[in-house]
Amino acid sequence: QVQLVESGGGLVQPGGSLRLSCAASGNIFIINAMGWYRQASGKQREVVATITNGGNTNYAGSVQGRFTISRNSDTNTVSLQMNSLKPEDTAVYYCNAELMDGPYVWGQGAQVTVAS
Repeated sequence: QVQLVESGGGLVQPGGSLRLSCAASGNIFIINAMGWYRQASGKQREVVATITNGGNTNYAGSVQGRFTISRNSDTNTVSLQMNSLKPEDTAVYYCNAELMDGPYVWGQGAQVTVAS
């Protein structure tokens, strides 16, 4: 099985930046893709950004141009660099791994709060 451990999150001011990291361990060779999702209070969980093993990335329209997803194969870590943060970015952010023949694996979640 695969385990995901998230780090980062916190309180930042509007216009500020924050970086989230997600380290994968276990049977990392069965991971097809990874991504970041978020869930704001009272709303559905939504995809923020994804990255495949081939390096292809996709972003939600609301974060395009402000967020960047990247991966470090040496540490099996996927990061999300968040710039120009807005109050509407406030949510719990979850790391996700898509496996070849098993259920999706989720990180524990990290609270991101954007406020003055």
